[in-house]
Order: sequence, then structure tokens, then C-alpha cells
Amino acid sequence: MENNKPNEHDITEVVAQQSAANPHSENGVIMVINHSKVHPPFSVLWATLLYCAEFICASVLSSMYHKTDDVVWMGLTITFMLVPSVLTQLTLTFVHRDLGRDRPLVLFMHLLQMGPIIRCIEALIVYCQAGKEEEPYVTISRKIKLKHGKGLGPAFECEIGHSERKLAVHRNAFKRTAVIQAFLGSTPQLTLQLYATIQEKYVLPTRLALMIISMISIVYGALVCSVLAIQIKYDDYKVRMKPAAYLCMILWRGLEIATRITTLVLFSTTLTVWVVLVGLTNLFIFFFQPWVEFWARKASLPENIEKNFSKLGTTVVLCMVTFLYACINIFCWSAVQLDLADHDLVEKQPRWRSLAVYYTLRFMENVTLTVLWYYFKSDFYEYVCTPLLVVQLIVCYSLAVIFMLIFHQFCHPCRRLFHYNVEDCLRCSCCWRKKQSQPLEDHEHSPQEHAPPDVTNHLTDRETDIVDDIMEAA
Repeated sequence: MENNKPNEHDITEVVAQQSAANPHSENGVIMVINHSKVHPPFSVLWATLLYCAEFICASVLSSMYHKTDDVVWMGLTITFMLVPSVLTQLTLTFVHRDLGRDRPLVLFMHLLQMGPIIRCIEALIVYCQAGKEEEPYVTISRKIKLKHGKGLGPAFECEIGHSERKLAVHRNAFKRTAVIQAFLGSTPQLTLQLYATIQEKYVLPTRLALMIISMISIVYGALVCSVLAIQIKYDDYKVRMKPAAYLCMILWRGLEIATRITTLVLFSTTLTVWVVLVGLTNLFIFFFQPWVEFWARKASLPENIEKNFSKLGTTVVLCMVTFLYACINIFCWSAVQLDLADHDLVEKQPRWRSLAVYYTLRFMENVTLTVLWYYFKSDFYEYVCTPLLVVQLIVCYSLAVIFMLIFHQFCHPCRRLFHYNVEDCLRCSCCWRKKQSQPLEDHEHSPQEHAPPDVTNHLTDRETDIVDDIMEAA
């Protein structure tokens, strides 16, 4: 006998169609009765895999350094392995609020630096049990859906169940640990191992494996950082990244990070003391920049970052956030500007000027460091075509900037919400330069002929007619 019982997807579509047909629906909002499809926690699995692979490779390499009495390499390798690991355990414990709960096994696993493994197992258990029993929703999610810059009709609201909410907490926690692991562990680890390879003039298979894993971890952390920045800035919208956008971001971030680390390592092999000065200068500039802006505005500390935090605790958390922000910007663009007076700690309006200034100064710094290395290089590089290497580094960073511009112009999921995009900025810049190059007499005779175009004139064409939505019915 054929089963004519409608499934959950059919129920969702029927409710949506009936609500859309009813012009008297409250505020034009469609209530979607949809315990939406729970997606597998692939990001949790991937972050856990990277954490375990890097930890194991670093441990094996440290034991090899111990056997060959390379005390310096061993100590630094262990340091760059344990420091991000401890911070990862603290982050997972803080996000899941386990200190006030009776979970001795989980806390013990965190003490053994195996917290990501037990968290990953918890996420898999939640995913496997999801959908077996009908569970009441714990919240209603509502966002704005974008498609080709136009609204899709009335707003949608969707019920979020317990399982989906638990998986969302796991995903958010692992996204943050991925950024910490990438820029407080993998980045210095990759820099150290590349420097050791050049100094010792040979490549260990284990060291090569660790460098490859570290590079993958850094690129993944940079991707997570960029996606988090987009989600925070456009929190009211349902953001969907297309495969072309991810590919463009991978090329952008991979070239940017690889070029930056290679430049620093090459410079450190020639002028070791000066590279410390360069690193500390970058660290202090990016660390104190948000605080200087905070004090200049005479703002107050944000409230409700954590209910049990005093002002001292809030200040400590903000210092840790700014330290991570500084470490990210030493090697690549952080994709956000911190606002310590805001509850989300991030400026919602993107500033193209900050992006342009960062990449201009970083390009000049990389070129300067590369040229200095070229003139003061040691005899070790006599069998290497150093001029070609210099050109390759400059070209690779230029390609990274080009892919960054392509992403913001064509692949950014919310590019239609920009007041002006990369094309507008370049057009205005060219017009401004053309105006400055004209003689003063031309401006006196035809002052309006060479006036720069008003970028805001075509904002209406770029703005989207956006309608409220939340989660697309599965």
C-alpha cells in the first residue's frame, strides 16, 4: 500500500505557499514549520584533523631534534606546539561553559590536550541522534535572503531545534580555535621549520610534512577569519559562499601568506637581529591601533561580553583579542577592523581605505625586505638564481592582491550591498589623478568638465530590494 503521508519538506512548502497566499499574514512574515535539515559537522572534523596532524608531526619532529641534540629547534618546536594547544583547550572550555558543570571526563581530556577530539565525538553523536525524535524548537531564526540582489518574497522564520543549536555551538567554537591554531601556532611553526631547513641545508621528511600541514592550517584559518568577518558584518543576512568565491579566497590567502613568510625567513637568514625588530614593530602597531582609536573616541568598555566578567576580566579578554588581531595582521589581512567599544568588537562598515593602506604598506615592506636580503645574502645562495627569486616573490604578492580585488568585485556574497566597490574606487582614483594633472586654466574655463564623478549617484542601482528571511526551507 502506497504511503501518502507528506514528509517534512512537503509540509514546509505547503505552509510557505499558504502563508504567501494570505495577504493578511502578520507583518508579511511567513512562519516556516521546519525543523531544518541538520548538516554534517564537516568543519569540526576538518579542524580536529588538522589539530591532531600538526600536534603529532610536531611531537615526532621534537623527538628527532632531541636525538640529534638540537636543543634550540626542539624547544621552539615544542613551544609553538603547546602554546596554541593550551589556548585551544581554554577556548573550547570557555565557549561550552564547562567549568560550572559536572563533566570530569571532558575536563580531563582537555588537560591531556585532547579536548578537540572529545568535542568532535560529541558533535558526531549529536548529528547521528538528530532527527530520530521530534524535538521542540529552542529559538526562531530570522535573516534576510539574497539572490542576485533581489528579495524572494515575504520574510521567512524558521524554528531551530536543540540538535541544530548544539551543532552550531560546536561549529562556532571550532572556527575560533582554527584561527587561534593557525596564527598562534602554525604560522610561527612554519616560519621556524623553514628557517631551520635553510640553516641546516637539508629537508627532513617529517619537517616537510609539518610545514605542509602548517601551511594548510594557516590558509584554512585565514579563510575562516574572512568568512567570520563577512558573517559578523552582515549578521542580518543569510550569507552563502559559492565555490568560485572559496577558490578565489584560497588563491588570495595562499599567495599572500606564502610570500610573507618566505620574505621574513629569507630576511632573517641574513639580518637575524633586524627581523626581530620588524616583527615587534608590526606587533606593537597592530596591537595598540585599536586601543588608540578606543581612547581617542573616549569610549567605554563594552558590556555583556560575559556576565560574570568584571572590568578587569573584560580588559584581559580585549587584550587577548587584540593580540590575536595583531598576530593575524603580521602575516595577512585580518579582514576586520576592531572596535573595542562595540559589543561584537568589530566595525560593521567595511573601510576600503584601511584595506588599501594595509596592502600598499605591506607590499612596500615586503619589497624592502627582499631587496635588503638580496644585497646582504650569504654564500649559501650562490647556487640559487636570486634575482629570479626576488621577482617571483614580488609577482606572487601582486597576484595575491589581484585575487583579493577579484573576490571583492565579483565573488563577495554581499557585494551588491556595498555602497561602492573596487571598480568605483579605481574609477574615482583615476579621475582624481586626471584632475590633478590638468592645468589650472582648464579648471577655470570648465570647472565641471573635469569634476570627479559622484560615486553615490548610482547607489540606487546597486542597492538591493531585500526582504526579510531566515533559513531556507530545506
